[in-house]
Amino acid sequence: MTEYSLVSLFSGAGGMDLGFRMSGGFNLLLANDILSPAALSYAENFGHTVVDVSDFNQGRDIHRPVYVLGDVSELDFTRVSNQVDIVVGGPPCQDFSVVRGAEKERQGIKVKRGQLYAHYIRALIYLQPKIFVFENVPGLKSANKGVAYKSIVGDFSRLRLSWEEIKRIIGNNVQDKVRNYVIVFSDIVDSAYLGAPQRRKRLIIIGVREDLVNKNWIKISRIEREARAVLQGENSIFVKYPLTPLEVFEGRTLPEVQNEYAEIMEKYKNIGKILSTENAQKWVVGVWNKLSFNVIEDYLLVNRIKKAEYKELETAFEKHSDILKELGYYKDKLQGKIFPDHSNIIPKEVNSVLERLKMIPPDGNHDFVRDTEWKVEGRGISLIYRRLHPLKPSYTVVAYGGGGTWGYHYERHRGKLTNRERARLQTFPDNFLFSGSSAEVRARIGEAVPPLLGKRIAQFAKAILDEELHG
Repeated sequence: MTEYSLVSLFSGAGGMDLGFRMSGGFNLLLANDILSPAALSYAENFGHTVVDVSDFNQGRDIHRPVYVLGDVSELDFTRVSNQVDIVVGGPPCQDFSVVRGAEKERQGIKVKRGQLYAHYIRALIYLQPKIFVFENVPGLKSANKGVAYKSIVGDFSRLRLSWEEIKRIIGNNVQDKVRNYVIVFSDIVDSAYLGAPQRRKRLIIIGVREDLVNKNWIKISRIEREARAVLQGENSIFVKYPLTPLEVFEGRTLPEVQNEYAEIMEKYKNIGKILSTENAQKWVVGVWNKLSFNVIEDYLLVNRIKKAEYKELETAFEKHSDILKELGYYKDKLQGKIFPDHSNIIPKEVNSVLERLKMIPPDGNHDFVRDTEWKVEGRGISLIYRRLHPLKPSYTVVAYGGGGTWGYHYERHRGKLTNRERARLQTFPDNFLFSGSSAEVRARIGEAVPPLLGKRIAQFAKAILDEELHG
């Protein structure tokens, strides 16, 4: 089987890269990040050697593959193999700013770009991979009224023209024979549509080097259609029937966890009586009284699935089973499972917080206990003390934050999620172990691209490369 070479930038612990490894057929040559806990987690799971960027640049005898630890701005790409098939990466774009106005537009394109983004462009210019994958936050598409996004896509499509401007930012010599890229996919992807038990949206841009498609617009249009079908779930049953936290934590599909579901929900029956607030009464009437305690009926209810034929439901849960098996979760309940990295230890919680959480039902948050003794002062965002719902895809797993932003279990007696529960929501296999403190592990998990999303991207990319190789 042909193996395609891959270089990863801003790699973190390797969520995207793990997806490529899971798909098979890729040789992960080099990864890079500036944070050592991420490098150690990556190296232990992928078998890479961690080297300092200065040692790498000096060309010392280093066992490959490598994880280059250091600032990407210092990375000498001439030390990388000149036969790179794919470059992947998501440069942090907090510092990406586009300064444009009507006056500046008339003077020509003058854009101030974020330094890290510029070095992603530098990698494409020096390595000239056959395919690149750029991922980022969905907000980048609308930043600066969409000008930032248009500038990024323009840079990829007109790499030769953009090089002079990038060179002024990063101070490198001109690279000859720079090829442009044809953008075959550029849109926001929701991982839940691909089978992840989490609503996690990412901006994904995929480019194919122009000489591989040779202005064959029929071929380009076909690739674009295939990309939309794969990454936006056009034919995916998960768009209508999403995978759920209950399934990935229990390791079984919904028809197999009826008793567990009924037991979970029964424990919330007295909330309305205890609180007797307007919020609580609305919940009793609008949610609690509508529950049947039948896991399938309530799944359809909370996900607003109005029409579900038996055969379609049967197919959906077969697909749920397939995903659980693909990720290695099937028949492997997470509760009580011990991991060498201690990632499944339930975090300690103060009694006052646990008592507050007992008053917040699944999918509820701090607002539910407003005007009660368990109220939270000065809080406004929906994430604060928000519980998972066992039958709905999780809200986005976040990397940082305290003060009620940890993410909370659907079990009434539980508080914070364990890091391994977060990892399953992110679709990391259980054999992927993390290095660092609990906070560092949480950050690595929350920052990652869901490996399942990475795997689907990899499968799409491999199909393009196979076609190019075999005609």
